[in-house]
Amino acid sequence: MQYGFYFDQTRCTGCYTCCVACKDWHDLPAGPANWLRVQSIEKGEYPNPFVASLFVPCYHCGDPACRNACPADAIIKREKDGIVIVNPDECLGRDSCGSCQDACPYHAPQFAGGDDPPMQKCDFCLDRWEEGKKPICVEACPMRALDAGPLPALEKKYGKVREAAGFVYASSLNPSIIFRNKGKRLKNKTL
Repeated sequence: MQYGFYFDQTRCTGCYTCCVACKDWHDLPAGPANWLRVQSIEKGEYPNPFVASLFVPCYHCGDPACRNACPADAIIKREKDGIVIVNPDECLGRDSCGSCQDACPYHAPQFAGGDDPPMQKCDFCLDRWEEGKKPICVEACPMRALDAGPLPALEKKYGKVREAAGFVYASSLNPSIIFRNKGKRLKNKTL
């Protein structure tokens, strides 16, 4: 079973509530480590501007580039749900390695400030899943633009769209994300 996210790009207003909730829930200090980001996409000119937002967590890929690049085997993909997690005790750290960050096209691996910190990233709120709750970003979204759960259930409910404005689908990695995109005005590439 593979778990994943659903993102409705037509509902997202770019308010960053999901980002703030993530940092707060995981007690991440202010600084460079952001397990979840919202990217703004602005294209076109008057009278045809295009503005959208893109939800950018770890997409818990089917074949994660970060895991494949890690020389210390500090990154694992859980068999029971496909969630990609990092063992910070095994990580070689930012100053000694950083291969995971270089390998991920979605920039999910993050390093905090300080003296050679280990990699950290979205863990799909495993603590919440164990309590039967959805990730904090899903719960916090005031526009209800997010959902999460088993990928087959999300596909059944929302369809199988894997493209959205600002997103490049890496078919070799198979990111676990489904979209309702904000129109066909932007052509997306496949890696």
